[in-house]
Amino acid sequence: MHNKTILLIDDEKPVLLSLGSLLKRHSFSVQSATSGEDALAQFRSTSFDLVITDIVMEGMSGIEVLQEIKKINNETGVFLLTGYGNLQLAIDAIRAGADDFFLKPCDTEELLLKMDLFFEKQDALRKIKIYEKYLPICVYCKRIRDDSGTEIGEGKWMQIEEYLCRKSGSGLTHGCCPECFSEIMAEMETPK
Repeated sequence: MHNKTILLIDDEKPVLLSLGSLLKRHSFSVQSATSGEDALAQFRSTSFDLVITDIVMEGMSGIEVLQEIKKINNETGVFLLTGYGNLQLAIDAIRAGADDFFLKPCDTEELLLKMDLFFEKQDALRKIKIYEKYLPICVYCKRIRDDSGTEIGEGKWMQIEEYLCRKSGSGLTHGCCPECFSEIMAEMETPK
């Protein structure tokens, strides 16, 4: 069962209907737009995992839509469709950041396979981003691993104080917070 959202853009309504129906039958959540301008308005108000757009349309082209989408959210995939395919157009699409390129009428089995492969990659990259946000701290010695400038997991382990000095650029001094001070004073006053 797919839980992926797709924005389908084409100025030809029959393409929107047929491709939209196919994607919905494969459990994708699909919204459609008949122009690049309408699509970008939808994209700004709703997040999508993948955009599938025609290249040649009135007004804004599919390449321009691709460029704007990648500026807004680089994680969103963009597949380009065209009925006017040539090698230079495919090269331009890939250089502009397209995740894939298909000639119309596209082979639906190939499209679905490429979508599955793209979503696997997208999910993996999203997981990596989540893990990159964690700061690894040793549960025993409380040292921190600093992965900056290295591959994830290959960084130098250092004491918390050293890490904070490097990251903040300021010196540290040791003290005692009010809660710890109260606890220590209470322990000292308790007869043993």
